[in-house]
Amino acid sequence: MRPEAGQELLHYRLIEKVGEGGMGVVWKALDHRLDRPVALKILRDDLDDGPERMARLRREARAVAALNHPNIVTIHAVEEVDDIALLVMELVEGRSLDRIIPEGGLSLGTFYNMAGLLLRAVVAAHERGILHGDLKPANVIVSQDGQMKIMDFGLARLLPKSEKVTLPEDSPTITLETRIQGTMQYMAPEQLRGEPIDARADIFAVGVVLHEMLVGQVPFNADRPADLISAILRDEAPLTHETCSDVPEPLARLVQRCLAKHPDRRVQTARDVLNQLNEIRNEARSGKSVRSIAVLPFADMSPDKDQDYFCEGIAEEILTALTSIEGLRVASRGSTFRFSGQGIDSREIALQLGVTTLLEGSVRKAGSRVRVTVQLVNASDGYQLWSERYDREMQDIFEIQDQIAHSVVEALKIALTPTERKALSKPKARELEAYEHYLRGRRFFYKLTRRNLEFSREMFERAIEIDPDYALAHCGLADCYAFLYLWYEQREEFIRGAETASRRAVELSPDLAEAHASLGLALTWREDCADAAEVHFETALRLNPRLFEACYFFARDCLSRGRLEKAARLFERAIEVRPEDYQAALLLPQVYLALGQEDKSERAAQRGLEIVERHLQLNPDDVRALYLASGRWVQAGDRERGLSLVRQAIEMEPEEPTVLFNAACTFAQAGELDTAIDYLGRAVVGGFGHRRWIEHDSDLDPLRDHPRFRKLMEHLSDRT
Repeated sequence: MRPEAGQELLHYRLIEKVGEGGMGVVWKALDHRLDRPVALKILRDDLDDGPERMARLRREARAVAALNHPNIVTIHAVEEVDDIALLVMELVEGRSLDRIIPEGGLSLGTFYNMAGLLLRAVVAAHERGILHGDLKPANVIVSQDGQMKIMDFGLARLLPKSEKVTLPEDSPTITLETRIQGTMQYMAPEQLRGEPIDARADIFAVGVVLHEMLVGQVPFNADRPADLISAILRDEAPLTHETCSDVPEPLARLVQRCLAKHPDRRVQTARDVLNQLNEIRNEARSGKSVRSIAVLPFADMSPDKDQDYFCEGIAEEILTALTSIEGLRVASRGSTFRFSGQGIDSREIALQLGVTTLLEGSVRKAGSRVRVTVQLVNASDGYQLWSERYDREMQDIFEIQDQIAHSVVEALKIALTPTERKALSKPKARELEAYEHYLRGRRFFYKLTRRNLEFSREMFERAIEIDPDYALAHCGLADCYAFLYLWYEQREEFIRGAETASRRAVELSPDLAEAHASLGLALTWREDCADAAEVHFETALRLNPRLFEACYFFARDCLSRGRLEKAARLFERAIEVRPEDYQAALLLPQVYLALGQEDKSERAAQRGLEIVERHLQLNPDDVRALYLASGRWVQAGDRERGLSLVRQAIEMEPEEPTVLFNAACTFAQAGELDTAIDYLGRAVVGGFGHRRWIEHDSDLDPLRDHPRFRKLMEHLSDRT
């Protein structure tokens, strides 16, 4: 059939063609019986070659018609003429959303309004069991009075098994001989693979549409279909607050969660997306921050006051569990634990950390019994959101920690994905004594001096002796070896120890993100293991996308190998996970600069310096913060401030190889090349031997033509 204007089909007269898509051709028509204009979709005759074609179409149309939602195009009837199916719908005069979105995206106010309308329609359909399957701006009509209507709900499943997937104008098309149905740029990875889909495939499409509305382009695009498919299956969504500063950080995170590769890691329902969008909008209007929490060190109420390590350890375990939740910003251990024993008012702590809630607690150990008292407090008014007291046997401490973490999530009204729910519970020690040694090891590990790393290693080894299958203890042991190798002495036994312990952790707990991150870190020192290291870092981030250590050390590894674009993305991700941490914030500008992105480097450097200066106000003796900040201040033009900070660091730790190496970087940036090469030589002699890092660290570029630099590199090559 080739319809023409003026043609009569049953009691409908065709007036003009208004659109054409994968389902068929849409005409504006006049319904003679009811004397009203309608949209008449003449469906393609190859949609289904089975005998149940019309019956299926009527069932789908009847289900959609029953929705009766103001943001979904109403279906009036299903007709048939000469074996051609006709779908009679309400006529919406307006333009499709893809013709409305400007090049740079919608304003935030317009975005919130349109996104809310879109999501309300999707919620209504999903909660009646109706999926879309081909959600995209071309299927969204905005009328002249601003009303939004979504077309084709429930009809995508009527497409034939072999379907020609049409991309937007000027883009390639491809015929896929599978059950793939939809427009590729908006299709979820499982949909592209031809796997069964559920409502979460629509959630992915919603994420693509929201991204396009915000920035004016889809997150994944390519000239060739094969490249497009590869991008959707593998690449990360580019939208972050760092890459698009006009988009609020919580809104960027929400879009990223909708675009997660695995359905379990996405926001699980359209209603959850809508609720979170409304919360973000309301918080933006009121000026309130997003849901955030600081877990303070628990007070030691034991009679002998000798359980500091145990109290800190319990708080840290809860903090680590909460960090895995995408919808919650958790202040880092380094930010919160500095308040231990200082007697500072909780509201002042919350103000300094920029959080809305605080988790406080106390622990009292007596013999085989333990009492844990905990309360969740609203920082603005001191209102107690939740509290509990646990009087248990010591062996119940793991259950107590899990209950506290889940109760906090419930009190904050956060909807968990299956992946997040699983990440809340880590593998536990079978023996309480092993757990206590593990907590001692973690406490001293964070000090990162050689003496403390050696003590931590001893504690983790004792934990493993008591419980050989304790995966987290193996992770801790591996990290001690890796840091000793990186910063102090390039001994083969250190790198072998890191590999052995981390591989054992992966064997014991293959789904433990920390185990894969530890193995990735251990393998970074092997020149022939770059691919294997990447696999384990990627696995860690798949298991827990918010594991800071995986983001940060993967980024450092990429930087050391000259993979600058990947390093930039990972540092951006680390900053998103832990925005108050200065390490990634101070390294990211260096990566941007090496990429030739001077404007981005300057902006990132300013943010990094603001973060580290706030940190140094509260932690003036943090040597690492001092030497990392020093180089950035020199680059920012404040040579005096930069050299003052690095000299403080040298005075505090005059023999630490990492301090000496970073001093070399700062003096090189300041133009004092002989001083810089002296410190670099002392660092190498003292044990710093990360040759790849020295080769790719742009801070050392002024030294590369120095004759002593070349000799140092030759010395390192001989040593490694």
